[in-house]
Amino acid sequence: MAHTTTGPMNVTTAESKFDAGRAQLNAFISGNTTADERSTFFTELALESKEDFLRAVGRFNEYIANHGTSGGGDDPDQEGNGNGSDPEFSATIYKQFQDSDIASTEKTTVSSGLFSGGAASLSEFFYSATLGDVSASYIPVYNKVTSDSTAQVQFAVGYANYGGSGSIGNTTKTTAGNRETAALYRQFRNVILGQGTEKFSFTGKTYGTVAGGDPDGQDDFVFVAFNRAQMREKADPGNWELHLSGSGNGQSGIKLIDDSSATTNTTINSANRVFNVVSGSIASGTADIKTAASAETSTGAPGLFYPDLGIILLNAAWLTQANVKSMVFSTGTNTFGNNAKVAFNSISHSVAGAGAKNAGYFAARREEEISSTSYFARAHNQEFNFSSNPTYETTDSNGNRGAFTQPTFKGDPKSYITQVGLYNESRELLAIAKLSQPVLKSFSREAVVKVKLDF
Repeated sequence: MAHTTTGPMNVTTAESKFDAGRAQLNAFISGNTTADERSTFFTELALESKEDFLRAVGRFNEYIANHGTSGGGDDPDQEGNGNGSDPEFSATIYKQFQDSDIASTEKTTVSSGLFSGGAASLSEFFYSATLGDVSASYIPVYNKVTSDSTAQVQFAVGYANYGGSGSIGNTTKTTAGNRETAALYRQFRNVILGQGTEKFSFTGKTYGTVAGGDPDGQDDFVFVAFNRAQMREKADPGNWELHLSGSGNGQSGIKLIDDSSATTNTTINSANRVFNVVSGSIASGTADIKTAASAETSTGAPGLFYPDLGIILLNAAWLTQANVKSMVFSTGTNTFGNNAKVAFNSISHSVAGAGAKNAGYFAARREEEISSTSYFARAHNQEFNFSSNPTYETTDSNGNRGAFTQPTFKGDPKSYITQVGLYNESRELLAIAKLSQPVLKSFSREAVVKVKLDF
């Protein structure tokens, strides 16, 4: 039932009157409110800043929407409904966040399984039967048979050679030959190595004499490149282990990890962080390194790991040495060596035993930095005490709207906050935060709902 004949204020007009000065503002307030309403809603405290004033206008319009008879304002986009009829119960449903309502962005590092569905490891590996022949030097590896529509690429494994050996080509390196292994070597070099560095070198080995190997570095390597969709932001150092078939380096089979756990000063280059690949295991929960990278003086360490790129480079010289014998590469000139398949077989057949043709082990985790912003939605004692739910009001015996369905709400209205909607400046809904249980709101109670957005 109506308690006042005052109409709601037009928010746009109210804002312009505030900008015009105190004299016009006072005249505007006096012309749109009663003395009691002015003393209740528009005290000196409410006029200290434009934000305070507009907040007071919102509270006043909410009061009018639930107690008045004259209905909407002259702008249908403001607090009234603009049609001269009785407005809905809670016309003021929007409240602008102030700077003090928005917390500084927080960043949290989260680690999770790198493979599809958040899996932390793979034990079976699949590839397309024809794809290796097409690509010549790399094979996308799936978590399921490729005929399965849900199969997803987890990583690619391949072989790169500085001179192009192991792929079709010719000595003049013209367009008549593909020379995929050489192209791949240069792609990795351009992304990872600094300007002026031609070849990759592995920790432990001293390069520089022809007798001891190529004076500039290692001519070939096997690469494992994680699928970006699976890795997302970056791979997690110290949280991966790859098994390969072979005689092993003092182990049952070959087990490789990185040495980030033993590194106090992380090496930073043009590809950001880089760690050595070493023989060892993390099965116990902590890294157990069998042979340090610096001790691999004959061939160099097993490889290099670039967590921010999601790339593992395996040293071909280490893989083919007598006490490892993990892979045997075909490096003939102008010959398709199918070396990517050699590398794939070493990964997928790393678990010995009958019937274990596609059995292997590759565990890895990814690392993501989650940014969070917290919004504090504040409902002061005079705000959000009415509901726009049609069941909140009823009509009296004369058919007049405005009576509370719950009679005890007269003089002491109550509402229950169940969710908070976040809107943009055009009042388009962007997100909804739902509370675990309703929160009671009345003129004697205030509420603060913290909405946290992670992205």
